[in-house]
Amino acid sequence: MKIHYLVILGLFVLNVSWAQEKKFMVHTVAFYNVENLFDTIRDPKIFDEEWTPKGAQAWVGTKYNKKIKNLAEVISQIGTDENKNMPTVLGVAEVENRAVLEDLVKAPQLLAGDYGIVHYDSPDKRGIDVGLIYQKKHFTPTHTANIPLYIYAPNEKSKEEGTKNKRVYTRDQLLVTGLLDGEEINFIVNHWPSRSGGEKKSSPFREAAATLNKKIIDSLYMINPNAKIITMGDLNDGPYNKSIKEVLGAKGKRELVDKKGLFNPMEQMSKDGIGTLAYRDAWDIFDQIVLSEPLLGSDYSSFTYWKARVYKKPFMVQKTGAFTGYPLRNSNGEVGYSDHFPVYVYLIKQVN
Repeated sequence: MKIHYLVILGLFVLNVSWAQEKKFMVHTVAFYNVENLFDTIRDPKIFDEEWTPKGAQAWVGTKYNKKIKNLAEVISQIGTDENKNMPTVLGVAEVENRAVLEDLVKAPQLLAGDYGIVHYDSPDKRGIDVGLIYQKKHFTPTHTANIPLYIYAPNEKSKEEGTKNKRVYTRDQLLVTGLLDGEEINFIVNHWPSRSGGEKKSSPFREAAATLNKKIIDSLYMINPNAKIITMGDLNDGPYNKSIKEVLGAKGKRELVDKKGLFNPMEQMSKDGIGTLAYRDAWDIFDQIVLSEPLLGSDYSSFTYWKARVYKKPFMVQKTGAFTGYPLRNSNGEVGYSDHFPVYVYLIKQVN
């Protein structure tokens, strides 16, 4: 009995020692709705009057520069609790143009990341777009595309489009395929239609966005049945809404994800009361990162999903007033961060 016990103990020590020697490469993939990242220049093609020096926000250079600094401060820290490196890949929403992204990646806090940019102008009437920034030393884009979302307001005829209902111009969906340290990963960045006019009335627009997103994902699966896909963004719906649960078909539990299916780690967060934005003192998690089934394996010889988080630190939170506890956004002429908290996932890969 004593010898048997010592053998078992010895095997246990060897297994623990072997496990401790394992080393993993870790990459943070994040999404952040940066809320109204406008420059100060009037663009007559869009409705950006509010975000100019003479507009309602009195949006002058000092405010713009502080906004850039604030956002860079947040981005530089996302995921660094368990990964020394700032995000390798970051999807963003509510940026006016490529120029504001160029200013953002040039901020001192982000210079070490040496970020590249993928951006296309969307037809959104306010001029806000989605984009992607990435660390050039780790990620190399091989294909990019902006895929338009065609949605139409009912019972509103358009002279230019004849008998069709009037088109609602919104954000394109951005597809970026590339090599993450040599391994192909596909990223889709989204900012689905808002709840303007009410959740129920506007729901078909987000369901149309989910349909488009599912078509993109299915097309990637057709090219490669083992495609690693991350679709992320401000979906303006929670993980429990029809657009995500039924149309996109994302599952909240890994064990329920079928071959070529999708996993949404934010569903459990929602059930746990975790949110990324608040409205009338109710929290929701519109900012989500959804992963394809090939990212869920237990074989860490290639990049695999590890865990998901919402990034929320005290300096990003409103401390006083009616909105105490909410994300600290621009208010009363003061420059904040955003009305959303960013979300992120870790991808890991065994390197020995």
